[in-house]
Amino acid sequence: MTETTNEHRIAVLGLGKLGGILLRAFLDQGLVLPENVRATVQREEHAELRSALFGVPVSTDNLSAVEDADLVLLCVKPATVRAVCEQIAPVIDRKLLISVAASVPTSLIEEPFDDVPVVRAMSGTPAAIGAAMTGLCAGTYATDEHLALAQALFDAVGRTVILDEKHMDAVTGLSASGPAFIYVIIESLAEAGVKVGLPRDVATTLAAQATLGAAGMVLDTGSHPALLKDEVTTPAGCTIDGLLELEEGGLRVTLIKAVVKATERAGELKD
Repeated sequence: MTETTNEHRIAVLGLGKLGGILLRAFLDQGLVLPENVRATVQREEHAELRSALFGVPVSTDNLSAVEDADLVLLCVKPATVRAVCEQIAPVIDRKLLISVAASVPTSLIEEPFDDVPVVRAMSGTPAAIGAAMTGLCAGTYATDEHLALAQALFDAVGRTVILDEKHMDAVTGLSASGPAFIYVIIESLAEAGVKVGLPRDVATTLAAQATLGAAGMVLDTGSHPALLKDEVTTPAGCTIDGLLELEEGGLRVTLIKAVVKATERAGELKD
């Protein structure tokens, strides 16, 4: 994988939170070389600080950053995507453009260009610890090779799945917004631990590790979550009493509605 990526000259447009997480992972794993990276930020006063932090040239000049690149990572805010694409159009020259801007369709990104391959990626902040779930889809001119390159990069920060663009709002609502929902669950479990007498730090650790362990069981075994739940739930035991409380409180329906609502909102943002 390293051999297929580290020779590329990469422009990271928008070296903010997610752009910085991704670039740090790519650099640490040798997927890109510092001498092959150019990055940009919106404000001049941030450029020098970011340059020192990442060891790569950082400026506010998107056009210059893209000019010598063959791969462009678009990490700007969704509202500015169109303006930035129009700005770099004179030098894009069929370079691969990977966008991580939430809810921005490939068709909008492609409009200012001629036959430019675009791959859309929906990732998240767990990329910071190599645990993101990234959905990838191809634009009109992106080939299987372009998708493979994008997948190689995002595999460095977790897991990836390639799907049709019509599913990207659902990816946003489930796996991109999902960590926030899980944090509420962990916080609630920890609060419950405090309620029954545990120190707060211990309760938080127990809740977080239980969540991590359960997720690992689903991913590693491939078993349906319902089957794994049944393995924990013994007849007349304490777990079944707790599960009945969850059902009575509507946790299952509430989580479903949260994902549906987040997905609907993702669709609205592109309008």
